[in-house]
Amino acid sequence: MQISNFTTAMHADPDAPTQNLLGLAALAAELAAEGISVNDLFARTGADARQLEDDQARISHRQRLLIYRNACRLARRPDVGLLAGARQRISDFGIYGYAMVSSATFGDALKFSLDHVSMAGAVFGVSYSEKDDTGILRSHGYTSLGDLLPFVAEFWRSSITALFSAVLGAPFPSKRMVLSFPAPAHWRNWERMFNCPVEFGADRMEWHFDTAVLDLPCPNANPITARICQRLCERVLAEQSETQDLTYRIRAACLNATGAFPSAEEMAGRLGMSVRTLHRRLAADDSSYQSILDDVRRSLAIEFLKNTSLSIESIAARIGFSDATAFRKSFRRWTGVPPTHYREE
Repeated sequence: MQISNFTTAMHADPDAPTQNLLGLAALAAELAAEGISVNDLFARTGADARQLEDDQARISHRQRLLIYRNACRLARRPDVGLLAGARQRISDFGIYGYAMVSSATFGDALKFSLDHVSMAGAVFGVSYSEKDDTGILRSHGYTSLGDLLPFVAEFWRSSITALFSAVLGAPFPSKRMVLSFPAPAHWRNWERMFNCPVEFGADRMEWHFDTAVLDLPCPNANPITARICQRLCERVLAEQSETQDLTYRIRAACLNATGAFPSAEEMAGRLGMSVRTLHRRLAADDSSYQSILDDVRRSLAIEFLKNTSLSIESIAARIGFSDATAFRKSFRRWTGVPPTHYREE
């Protein structure tokens, strides 16, 4: 079986709430084994640990990276990403995982997984190609991760190895790992985890495997279950796409606003719909115009605090607050800490 070459891309807006929380429960469990609270893992991210139990909850690309950064800071073991990924089960990937495990062959499962990679919490793009008898998964857009790249790479690859192995009912036959960052102190754990040579300090990020695996039947194949799960995934992505497009347009309009942010009535007029329709479409995805405005204000406030020396009063005025007191109260609600403390940290 051959899969056509293709590339997946990530959402253009890092603050758009496009990602579910799949996979993060395993990370929380690994840290809990070290005595680290799940609330500490989610601290100052704008997300809530209770969202782990909500299948409708969505976080942004930026929030996921903040959670990863907390994990790196809190973990007592340097290989926490590898260990957390190895905890993943099919159920941790929801209908995405069940669609894969019930596919006819591993090749079918892999094609589905790459077509729907955003449902697995990916934070970079992925392309697939084949050369002779080797399948190559290549990462794209990872340079923006900076010092988080080693953790993200090990957590992602360990998680996906656990998923692929569950789909196969046998260890996934990796042939080679190629990574663009220097070898960490625990580099031998990489080779033990993936059972293949690992090359560090390269100019690319690749994962090589034997294409013979593509023709292997999945031991839990069930065409009816596969079709049901695939349709559910398509429906989720279609609903997300419609709402995300509306959310993205609202965010873009607010970010480009000069002066006060537009009211819901003004925004509905710009989008060519009634204000009632605007509220109804947002409510269908458990969102609201006010929550989008709050998210824009939160994002802008964080950027101002991190990258400027503007006073708290000036930041409050720039993001639409009547006074600094109201801003401080809202910022604490968003992040769990006052703005001055956030800037200091």
